[in-house]
Amino acid sequence: MIIDSHVHFWKFDPIRDAWITNEMTVIQRDFLPEDFSLYINENQIEGCIAVQADQSDEETAFLLNLAKENSFIKGIVGWVDLTCEKLEESLQQYQSEKLIKGFRHIAEGEDIGFLLKENVFHGIKKLHQFNYTFDILLRQHQLSDAVKLSEKLPDQPFILDHCGKPNLATNDLRDWKENISELAKNPNMFCKISGLLTQGNWNLMDEKSIFETLDFIFNQFGIERLVFGSDWPVMLLGGNYVLWLELISKYLTQFSKEEQELFYFRNALKFYNL
Repeated sequence: MIIDSHVHFWKFDPIRDAWITNEMTVIQRDFLPEDFSLYINENQIEGCIAVQADQSDEETAFLLNLAKENSFIKGIVGWVDLTCEKLEESLQQYQSEKLIKGFRHIAEGEDIGFLLKENVFHGIKKLHQFNYTFDILLRQHQLSDAVKLSEKLPDQPFILDHCGKPNLATNDLRDWKENISELAKNPNMFCKISGLLTQGNWNLMDEKSIFETLDFIFNQFGIERLVFGSDWPVMLLGGNYVLWLELISKYLTQFSKEEQELFYFRNALKFYNL
C-alpha cells in the first residue's frame, strides 16, 4: 500500500499559473483527480495528499471540494494567509474540515528570511495551537531559514518538501548537506522523498546522483521520518510516475518489509493524522 504524500491538482490558467512557463508545455493543461486515478490501481496507490499550488483561499476550497468528491484524496495541505490579523479565526473555522491536515506557503519564491519575518513566523506559530502541520518548500540556498525556524518552533510538526531541493544540476551539495544535518536533529521534522526528478537535468535522469542524495537523507533522518511523494504532475518535467516508483522501489530493496511500510504509508498516516 502506498500513500503519495505530494500531489497537485489544477485547472490550468496561464495568468494565475504563470510559473508554468513555455519550457513546461507538458504540464500546461488541467490535472484533476480523474487523471491521477489512472495510477491508483496499477501502482497500489491507496491514496494521496493534495498540496496547494496557488496562494489563495480559493485554492484551499478547491482542494477541499476535490477531497470530498474523491475518497482517495485522504487529506489536503492548503494555503492560508499567515500574516492576516484574522488568522486565528480562519484556523478555528477550518477545524470543522477534517480533511485539512496542514498548510504551506510557496516560500521558495520569496526572499531569504521570509519565513522568519515576525508576522509570518507568528502565523506559523499559531498552526500548532490548532494541530496543523506546515510543509516547508525552499530551495537549497534558502535552507538556513528552515533550520532557524525549526530551532525557534521545535514542537511544530514540519515536513520538508522535495528533500530541500538539492541542486543536482551542479552537484554542489555542501551547504545542502550541512542544513539537512541540522534539520534532521529535530524529531518533529519529517522529509518528503519527492521532486528529485526535476532537480537536475530534466532530460537526463541521473540515478547515481539521486541514490547518493537518498543515501544522505536516509542516513540523517532515518526511515521513521521519511515519506514517499511524487510531486505529480510537476515531476512529469523530468520523468514519469512509473519511472519514479521503480527508482524508489529499487533503492528500498536494502530495507525490510516493515521499514518499507513505514516509508510508503505508515509515516504519512502518522504525520498527517490520516
